[in-house]
Amino acid sequence: MVALVLPLTQNPDQLHLLNAKNDFEHEMVRGLKCGDQKALENLYKMYSGSLYGIISRIVKFDEVAEDILQDTFIKIWKSIDHYEASKGRLFTWMARLAKNSAIDHLRSKSQVNSSKNDSLGDLSIVVDRSHHTQYNPEIIGVKKLTEYLTPAQKEILELVYFQGYTQAEVADELSIPIGTVKTRIRLAILTLRTFF
Repeated sequence: MVALVLPLTQNPDQLHLLNAKNDFEHEMVRGLKCGDQKALENLYKMYSGSLYGIISRIVKFDEVAEDILQDTFIKIWKSIDHYEASKGRLFTWMARLAKNSAIDHLRSKSQVNSSKNDSLGDLSIVVDRSHHTQYNPEIIGVKKLTEYLTPAQKEILELVYFQGYTQAEVADELSIPIGTVKTRIRLAILTLRTFF
């Protein structure tokens, strides 16, 4: 097998542009490490569009992507001391921060909860209001069935199911423990099941 080795030749213009880019990036990083806000503004002008593109591919809402972009630049500002030119280009480091911030947002509890509450969007739902449902215990005879209960059970069911009291309110009203209220309700329901 014969290996063909071609010399890597770059024209002087390409080398000059590469050196200028490296010098500019070095100056940018030096300015950021010195706390120069003008360097951060320049960095934002140069790279915000590219970083926003990375974030928006991960996060589906523009407003959230914009927030993550702002958070990314804050992280860049605060953690620029961790950037090492020997390990890679500045943009690569920033792109990794942007991507990780977007992924962290998706994994966050608030995002998981909000995704459960997504709007229905274009789904159109027509609600037919012509069918009315009304609860009337007299129609099914539940109130009449309570005659088979003890007076204590009947009183508690009247308060809870027909007057809307909570079990705690019934316990306060009748001055009995809440456990007794729950037991009487359970026994009353078991009794009603035999008739209904």
